[in-house]
Amino acid sequence: MGNEKHDKESVKGINIADVTICEATAQMLKKAEKDGVETAFHRADSMKACPIGADSACCKHCAMGPCRLSSKDPYGKVGVCGATIDTIQARNFSRMVASGAAAHTDHGMSMLDLFREVVNDEIEDYKIKDPMKLEQVAAELGIEVQGRSVKDIAIDLYHELERTYVQIEGEIPFVKRVPEKTLETWRKHGIVPRGAMREIMELMHRTHMGVDQHYENLTNQCSRTALADGWGGSMVATEISDILFGTPTPIKADVNMGCLDEKQVNIIIHGHEPNLFESMIASVNDPELIKEAKDAGAEGINLLGMCCSGAEVLSRHGIPHAGNFMSTEAVLVTGAVDAMGVDVQCIKQGLVKVAECYGTKVFTTNPRCRIEGAEHIAFEERYPRNCTDAIVRMGIIRYKHRDKPIEIPRIKNAGIHGFSHEYINYMLGGVFRGSYTPLNENIINGRIRGVAGVVGCTNPRVRQDWVHVELVKELIRNDVLVVQTGCSQIALAKAGLCTPEAAILAGNGLAEVCETVGMPPVLGLGSCVDNSRILIACSEMVKTGGLGHSIADLPVAGAAPEWMSEKAISIGQYFVASGVFTVFGVTFPIVENTKFHKLLFEGLEQLGLGKWGFTADPYQMAKMMIEHIDKKRKALGIDKTRERVLMDMAARQKLGMA
Repeated sequence: MGNEKHDKESVKGINIADVTICEATAQMLKKAEKDGVETAFHRADSMKACPIGADSACCKHCAMGPCRLSSKDPYGKVGVCGATIDTIQARNFSRMVASGAAAHTDHGMSMLDLFREVVNDEIEDYKIKDPMKLEQVAAELGIEVQGRSVKDIAIDLYHELERTYVQIEGEIPFVKRVPEKTLETWRKHGIVPRGAMREIMELMHRTHMGVDQHYENLTNQCSRTALADGWGGSMVATEISDILFGTPTPIKADVNMGCLDEKQVNIIIHGHEPNLFESMIASVNDPELIKEAKDAGAEGINLLGMCCSGAEVLSRHGIPHAGNFMSTEAVLVTGAVDAMGVDVQCIKQGLVKVAECYGTKVFTTNPRCRIEGAEHIAFEERYPRNCTDAIVRMGIIRYKHRDKPIEIPRIKNAGIHGFSHEYINYMLGGVFRGSYTPLNENIINGRIRGVAGVVGCTNPRVRQDWVHVELVKELIRNDVLVVQTGCSQIALAKAGLCTPEAAILAGNGLAEVCETVGMPPVLGLGSCVDNSRILIACSEMVKTGGLGHSIADLPVAGAAPEWMSEKAISIGQYFVASGVFTVFGVTFPIVENTKFHKLLFEGLEQLGLGKWGFTADPYQMAKMMIEHIDKKRKALGIDKTRERVLMDMAARQKLGMA
């Protein structure tokens, strides 16, 4: 724990009620203070954000700087090279998009590499679990599927999706899913992605000192790169994960720290790539390892997830989830975690120090992510069990030698998760002919006001989970159906909003739809990259008809209430470039009343795309989103009162859907 006096001083001054509404996390923060253990909440309290950096008024892209401009007088001076505030902001914003897109794209490419090795029989531990999804995706991309073997289709699909990354010219494969009018707008502005590697490379080049010095031109390439993420790298990651590991369908599962079990060996997997987790599922169910755990005195092995890979297996397999990003250190304070394996993205370096205080081992597994003080056990896809079995065995050893007091918050929250695009299609349209027609009809008749995607991280600069929960309560109360991914999904599950019973909090129209279908008013879709499921759903709403001809016409809106990473900026920009009004909370890396600010918050919408919004207040955020949805309803001519007809089974049969 380090020097006791230093640790006690380092945790003073934090008012736990002000930093989280998660009762389990709050309980562990109290224990952490008693134990003299520092967490990200404490570090955030002692580390004040740089106001110039927060406003993106600082440029450090060359050694003539850093150059600091004033957000109070943004045009009062320029950088040493003459760069204006708009150039500096556009460069900084673009580099965030480039980094975030690179993270998702690299993840997607890793999944595609795995897919290639499985298809070529180089890897035996993974198989294609959803051949129907394979055929569906292949057919969408123009690959012949009739009368062909699964292997032959898969080989062709691999080569087609590889273009997402490596092609120099042309359009990435999944633009075939984009509504025609939206695609026309992209082509008009020259923002259709070619290949992710080219777009990211070009954007990084343009933001180098002395290259692209026009904020509008930079924003075009920024949009193109972000679209290569949403409709490229992220979409590939989601689709390949479904093909290999199974497409999610609704499943009941628990979240929160009460899922830990003092009598079992507790293993947590935290990160973003599902291949590690899939192998770990096999390891913890191995009879030999279960016997070793029992021989050590445990009743068994208990596997839990955290962050996005946790959200993915929560949705796909019903594996319990211990908590979102801002609870990853707090869960270690329980003393009940015997091993934590991590791969990539959103891994706090502080985990290692907290783990050491409680005798827990943190294991890195991916060559992209090593942490000083953590033991590295290489995860190799050809022999995945070598890694995951070793982590389990190390967890068993730690269980046998537990010597710290254990305190597990007795809090579990049940919910229904796993609402993939395919299941939503089936859920609404019936077994034989899935369709979004019932959704569109209920939006047109006003029973559902619109759809909101509420996604993203948790951030210690605001009260953990609170903005997510209050925003979503306000949205569903106003008949807005909410879809979710990532850490936001876990925040809402902890608040009990992912159950059908939560429809009691919804407006009358949305509540009736939820009751008829048997669904929650909040649909959890999975991890960060699974935001691509929202893009596909938006496209299907357009193609189904009645709600305009482009994504920009839809009565939909998006929000990342507690965003904290560059990935979130890339996600936001690809939604905006796709045509969606997207509101961020906490802070926004831009100076108001600048030309670049006006472009993002007004100008892009005038070009036929979406636009950005910002507020830290959840009620104002809901108001902005609902006003936008109502604006789109008015433009579509569906703002007037109409007879509300719920699509019952008889109505579906008339349309040939069931």
